Amino acid sequence: MGFLIARLTGEDLLGTKSNNELDRLFGLTILMANLVWGIGIPFYMIEPSSLPLSVGIFLGLMWIPFSWMIQHWIGMFHAIARTALVVAAWLLLPDLRFVLIPALIIYLISIYVLIKRAPSKPVSTSVA
Repeated sequence: MGFLIARLTGEDLLGTKSNNELDRLFGLTILMANLVWGIGIPFYMIEPSSLPLSVGIFLGLMWIPFSWMIQHWIGMFHAIARTALVVAAWLLLPDLRFVLIPALIIYLISIYVLIKRAPSKPVSTSVA
């Protein structure tokens, strides 16, 4: 989903336009976020209803470094709002977990803000 959004907003998440340390950092944060599946998979094996909670939160983690990379607040908003909504729905409406949680993930708001935002300033990667 992130790569599709990046394509719509003109971001270079794969580093095809440049090869710098920020590209490497983002790749490492993708690795870091995927390592949390070491928690999610055993949790799911014990409690299958944990799937929407785990997926909803884990896949939202990448919005935090993305927010920093593009120097825009929307990534932080997305990650925090997504986590709060997913946890609230999981706790308050257990019978609707598999329906409500995917519906609450706020991609439309985030995509709209990203498309409407002013272009980001390039981040300097030089070391002084």
